[in-house]
Amino acid sequence: MLTNRRFFLRNGALAIAGTTAIPSFLVRSVLAEAAASNPGRRLVVVFQRGAADGLNVVVPYQEKNYYAMRPTIAIPQNQVIDLDGFFGLHPSLAAFKPLYDQGHLAIVHASGSPDMSRSHFDAQDFMESGTPGVKSTEDGWLNRALQAQDLSDNQALRHNREHTAFRALALGAQVPRTLAGTIPAIALSNVNNFTVGGRGPAPSPAASAFAAMYADTGDHLFHTTGEETFDAVKMLRDANPAQYKPAVGVEYPNSEFGSNMKQIAQLLKANLGVEAAFTDVGGWDTHQNQGAVDGQLANRLSDFSSSIAAFWRDLGDDAGNITLVTMSEFGRTARQNGTGGTDHGHANAMFVLGGNVKGGKVYGRWPGLDDHQLNEGRDLAVTTDFRQVLGEAVAKTLGANNLDMVFPGAQLRQDRFLRLI
Repeated sequence: MLTNRRFFLRNGALAIAGTTAIPSFLVRSVLAEAAASNPGRRLVVVFQRGAADGLNVVVPYQEKNYYAMRPTIAIPQNQVIDLDGFFGLHPSLAAFKPLYDQGHLAIVHASGSPDMSRSHFDAQDFMESGTPGVKSTEDGWLNRALQAQDLSDNQALRHNREHTAFRALALGAQVPRTLAGTIPAIALSNVNNFTVGGRGPAPSPAASAFAAMYADTGDHLFHTTGEETFDAVKMLRDANPAQYKPAVGVEYPNSEFGSNMKQIAQLLKANLGVEAAFTDVGGWDTHQNQGAVDGQLANRLSDFSSSIAAFWRDLGDDAGNITLVTMSEFGRTARQNGTGGTDHGHANAMFVLGGNVKGGKVYGRWPGLDDHQLNEGRDLAVTTDFRQVLGEAVAKTLGANNLDMVFPGAQLRQDRFLRLI
């Protein structure tokens, strides 16, 4: 791993060998004032890696062909959690139903990429770059959204706003493709593996590069906030990660994804200036033994929905300023295969959660599941480009109105938004 300043600045991202928790005392840190100068909304992105089976996640239980094509893995009508008389949730998504009923959770079905690739690698790359079919894109759509946000700020606000080093962050070992670009981003995973000099072991290579980046850059942002941010990271090393306590009654699943969602909540509540956060969750590639009400997919969905619901409740009043969007590289075949699973498909379902989301509704045009309505005779067809959903999220949440910059070639227009935010 290269650790010189040029490497980190060229990639526009800093992968810190991160943190398992951000203690609540950081709300009193010197960064609080800087964060308070930007009290805007925050965007959280969750990537479901492996291609989730949208048809068993948000079930079109009134489609007769759904049951004909899935004789052993379809969700029985009497066990679907009804949403609107046509669609229903997989029973393992029970934690989502109150959020839907309260009008905070919206669903966009038959959404996905216009690119027809069935390769996990290519499809994920295209979704994270935000340029389907174009492999030469070097940065990610969320990084460009933050750049567009800066351009959208009026001059007076731009002079008063000072972003912190926690502006763009990912929970994980490295900065994802989604956040690659000229806006610096950090990746956090384990506080005990990050040392920054002073007492204790020698600084790690990543920490040394972090210090060098702040010391050498001529950027006004880093000179004004870098020293305080670095001090805050030093404080993390000596903090007890277990001291953070979620809101009363909130329990996160004891899983990697549950831990990541808990940490994002901690970072948001600590007033560190977070504006965009990213995490991912794997385990969606269900080629074999997918299961129906129970089984492999059901277990993944329980963890997925319980972690996000705990995150929402943990934020309390702060949840009003949050928009969370989920996405997966593509869906799965409408028909089950010979091993009780599903193969790589096309359209999928996205969830959008937030205080300003017009939830309690399934958005998007439903293409149908009759044989002649399927994409290439095998998949749910895409009727809503995933960039349409993300474009509305960045415009309404981050104020990134230059959508041609965020999603070049998509020709997005705000008057064509689904109006779910």
